[in-house]
Amino acid sequence: MQNIPSFSCRYRIYWEDTDAGGVVYYANYLKFMERCRTDWLRALGIDQGQLHADRNVQFAVVNVAVDFLRPAVLDDEITVTAALERFSGAAIAFKQTIWRGETQIIDASTRVVCLDSLTMKPRAIPKDLFLEWRKE
Repeated sequence: MQNIPSFSCRYRIYWEDTDAGGVVYYANYLKFMERCRTDWLRALGIDQGQLHADRNVQFAVVNVAVDFLRPAVLDDEITVTAALERFSGAAIAFKQTIWRGETQIIDASTRVVCLDSLTMKPRAIPKDLFLEWRKE
């Protein structure tokens, strides 16, 4: 697939993100990656709340594989990326990374599925979403 933009966000590490030693608690990296994917959709003009309310569409993570390469600590500024790897049917696969400056600290793959919010069963991603990326 061509013309698939990657997206990045910058976040600061706060006390609430860390454990007692001032190191980011491992589960919080998942939150940073979720925020990045949500901000990416928002930047594309996709309002997830509106999708849910008007079209009974929502997205849910079904798989995450994470390699924790280095820690982030209190007051670090990190850059979180999301790049679309595959897009088909009801699923979207993302390659996600987190960087502290020039140092990669997280390497991850995330798979998200589109759900019917009434039945909570997988459904095809609406054709009008991400239309330009379906062209191969």
